[in-house]
Amino acid sequence: MRLNRDVLNTELTKANVKLTVNGRNKLIKAGLLETNTDTTPYVHRITEEGIRWCESAAPVLEPPAGAGALVREGFSMLRSILPLLRRKGIGLLDIFRAGDDLESVIRDAYLELSVKPQDWVRLAKLRPKLNGADKAEVDEVLLEMVKTGTVHLAPDSNRKVLTDADHAAAVRVAGEDNHLVAIEES
Repeated sequence: MRLNRDVLNTELTKANVKLTVNGRNKLIKAGLLETNTDTTPYVHRITEEGIRWCESAAPVLEPPAGAGALVREGFSMLRSILPLLRRKGIGLLDIFRAGDDLESVIRDAYLELSVKPQDWVRLAKLRPKLNGADKAEVDEVLLEMVKTGTVHLAPDSNRKVLTDADHAAAVRVAGEDNHLVAIEES
């Protein structure tokens, strides 16, 4: 729910979240999770029902046994804040979405796709990870990011390998289609 996008099984593993087959099947059966098992790694997305469950369960969650004082205080703060947000008609998902400015979403998606900083990543692979953001808006943000000097766009020199998705995802700069993006560490 916090990421507000499709999540690869490998991302869950990196975050020390273990989603077992039985656990995944229970969540799917309960209508809380959708999983695409036609791809490797599997891709998961929380459902609207899953979001509602998280929002209803969050106020009563207890910290894990043996959690330190900081973790216990964090849980206590969450339980205190949630009723206030609810009275104002604000849900947890609203908060997570509000924090996702498009540049941050682009950077997060780039980090997910790249092996190391300054790797070239295809825009055709990046765009589907941007929560359905409008192409023109993404292009505008990418061009603003390029002005910082830490983000670079480039055409693919091997035009024969370009797919329809590559052409559709390209950012046009000075009359040239750019299919690749690289972002330096900030």
